[in-house]
This record gives sequence, C-alpha cells and structure tokens, in this order.
Amino acid sequence: MGEIKSAFEKAMEKVERLEKPSEEEIKKWKHLPQGEKLASSYLKDESSLLVELAKYDEDAKRFVSEGAQQVLLRNIDLPKDDLIARKNKKVMEGIKALKNDKVRIENVYSKMRSIFEHYEQQGGVQKKQAYERLKGNFEMKLQQAIQQQLGTPLAGIKIDVEKQPQFQEEWRRTLAQLDSQYYKLLDEYKQEIQAIS
Repeated sequence: MGEIKSAFEKAMEKVERLEKPSEEEIKKWKHLPQGEKLASSYLKDESSLLVELAKYDEDAKRFVSEGAQQVLLRNIDLPKDDLIARKNKKVMEGIKALKNDKVRIENVYSKMRSIFEHYEQQGGVQKKQAYERLKGNFEMKLQQAIQQQLGTPLAGIKIDVEKQPQFQEEWRRTLAQLDSQYYKLLDEYKQEIQAIS
C-alpha cells in the first residue's frame, strides 16, 4: 500500500519543483524596498535622493531608483489644496532628479502642470456650478416630497438640504465623478513618466 503524505510534505514537494529566483530577481526584491524607504525619507525632508542613491553600486542603484520612483509617482495627486500642490512640486523634482532624460520628463511635466492649472481654475468653477445645481435640485425634490406627504404647499419653511446625509452622499459622488476625468489624465502621465529612462 502506498505511503500517505502529510499536507506539509506535499507542499514541500511543490516548493522543490518551483524554479529558483534569478540573481536579478533577488536583487530586485532586496533593493526595491530600500528605494521605497528612501523616497519616504525624501518626502519627509529627512534625506537627499541623489546623495543617498550615490551610496549604492550601479547594479543596486537601478532597483533603488525604481523603488523610489514608484513611491514618488503614487504621491502625485490633484492639487486640492496648497499642501498637496507643494508636495507635488517636491515629488516632481525628486522624480526628475532620478531620470536621465530630463527633456522628456519636462515635456510630461508641462502637460501635468496644465492639468493642475485647469483643475485649480476651471475645476473650481465646475464644482461650484455642480454644487449649486445639485443643491437646487435637492431642495426642489425635498419640498415636493414634503408637500405630497402633507397635502399642502410649504409656506415660508426653509430646509437646509446641505445637512441632509443624502445630499452629502450625492455631493461626494458628484465630486468623485468630476475628479475622475482629471485622475484619468494624471494616471496616463504617470505611466509616461514611468516609461522614461
């Protein structure tokens, strides 16, 4: 009768059949997290990217730089306030320092800055208009619903719809929808940046 194997023995047999990681993969696993840590430290103003990167040999530097760039790219956001705008500037400076092709990176940054500018100027106007439109529609629907329940029109009663949870939820959805157009473009630019050497 055949030997009965434990789950552990079966798992170990599967592990033995797996291919061993290449030297390249091992270096990547080791150095990507170091780059991520370096970028976090840079964002907290605790270190200089180039000074810290210079401490690595050429082989490791590639992966450290890649890890740092991944973190920095994730930190680019729509400039919803001054803090985010300043952070974007710092992040973009950091990425540019890590890239070799400064001209291509600056071309992408020009497009990105246009999106940021449009978001701050036109986006604000769009949001204000959408907010007023939503508020007006919500007030009208709420008054109609109350009028239907009471059977008479509301005389002089003002309802603050902005405090209604349904209004706030609808406003969050509207905001997300407005911002999604900008995020789509921003994600495309981030991919372009990632492809630049």
